Amino acid sequence: MNGCEASHKAPLGTVETRSLSTVTSLAAATESLITAVSNLKSEPPPFSSGIVRLQVPVDHQIGALDWLHAQNDALPRSFFSRRSDSGRPELLQDLASENVNGTCDANPVSVAGLGSALYFSDLDPFSHDHWTLIRRFLSPNSPLIRAYGGLRFDPNGEVGVEWEQFGSFYFTVPQVEFVEFERSSMLAATVAWEDELSWTLHNAIESLEETMLQVSSVIVRLRRESLGVSVVSKNHVPSKGDYYPSVNSALEIIKEKYSPLSKVVLARSSRIITDTDIDPIAWLARLQCEGKDAYQFCLQPPGAPAFIGNTPERLFYRKNLGVWSEALAATRPRGDSEVSDLEIERDLLTSPKDDLEFSIVRENIREKLSAICDRVIVKPQKTVRKLARIQHLYSQLAGQLRREDDEFDILNALHPTPAVCGCPVDEARLLIKQIESFDRGMYAGPVGFFGGGESEFSVGIRSALVQKGLGALVYAGTGIVSGSDPSSEWNELELKISQFTKTLEHEPALQTIN
Repeated sequence: MNGCEASHKAPLGTVETRSLSTVTSLAAATESLITAVSNLKSEPPPFSSGIVRLQVPVDHQIGALDWLHAQNDALPRSFFSRRSDSGRPELLQDLASENVNGTCDANPVSVAGLGSALYFSDLDPFSHDHWTLIRRFLSPNSPLIRAYGGLRFDPNGEVGVEWEQFGSFYFTVPQVEFVEFERSSMLAATVAWEDELSWTLHNAIESLEETMLQVSSVIVRLRRESLGVSVVSKNHVPSKGDYYPSVNSALEIIKEKYSPLSKVVLARSSRIITDTDIDPIAWLARLQCEGKDAYQFCLQPPGAPAFIGNTPERLFYRKNLGVWSEALAATRPRGDSEVSDLEIERDLLTSPKDDLEFSIVRENIREKLSAICDRVIVKPQKTVRKLARIQHLYSQLAGQLRREDDEFDILNALHPTPAVCGCPVDEARLLIKQIESFDRGMYAGPVGFFGGGESEFSVGIRSALVQKGLGALVYAGTGIVSGSDPSSEWNELELKISQFTKTLEHEPALQTIN
């Protein structure tokens, strides 16, 4: 059921969550859900529209990605894992009484989804009306009913054939979910119906029952060493020969006397062909080992390639009226020793070119948050954030929304950030459209979830589109400002995709979870 086809925005008849007794195994959880679905079928809620989530806690932790890897890959799939900020405390407690990224067991670590209870997709750009239609199915009283998905980087750009099934945006409320907590797990099933759309509760339950029959309770844990495939070929668009002139053309425009453009981000798409098909979930599991301080995601609509990512960058996190964002820009490799790592960090902190690139991003986000928040805090003004292979300049920002209904305005205001587009945004996006010869799709777009009490979106960088028989398209971009050098920018592209390309070797070991 496509929720975007509804012609009205009246509240649903019911939005509810029914929690069942805790069990000790996945098989028991599946049986409990099957019984609960049967009971729902025999005693249906008396409403013409609604959404009901049935959930069964499991008393031990199982990896959500391991669960998803064991499921039927012919069904639509989704995955979202929050970033772990352990060792890097949240710096913005001025606006919060609780830790945003705390380890409370009620806060999911990762959520994997199978099938679609309902989805939201359209060819038109994501609008306030679309957001309102999604919000109808969400409630603070059912915080784990969430719509997971993402938006195109440029909703008005020409759509490449590889991105056609995603539409201008795509969000899904999965039929079956596996939720991983810090110390436990949960299996859940959701039905959604809207008589106006000729999708009744009976239709929804029958569809769920069909999906439940395909759910496996035998989970195989990937030890995440590597994928066991070999790269046959790699083709970049643009090629190195085309990229250098593009950077120089952008620099000429930036340096023009009356040019408003101060930064533009130029991206590259790299087609990687391997000797056997790449398993996108196994690849994501391997990337997760390198990305403890990053979001992991997977979006795969029906019949579509899988869009996966391991992104360090938060677009925003909202909880009630509090909203958090961050500035992340400028890149250096990690050093091969503690001494060399500190030398590279010092170089990054003192580089005028990198300071300019970072300041453009930070001040743009501050300005956009100020337009929708009563006050905005920036702390620190500039520091270095270290990841497994690279390090960036970094700052956190937080604000207090005037109304929770301003959530759409957050998304609309912050995307795209100068970190993935440029500044000013309109001029940068126009130049990107003129220079780049491929469709970014959802690369560099918002990827995350809307929820009743909280919402969170990452920036879909460090990402790839994986399709059977066609290998993978791996995306990366670099910020071009006054002082940029084409050779250095090309090397930065290579550095950014290295976490993808260096995980396509050797054979992974498998371990069955009893």
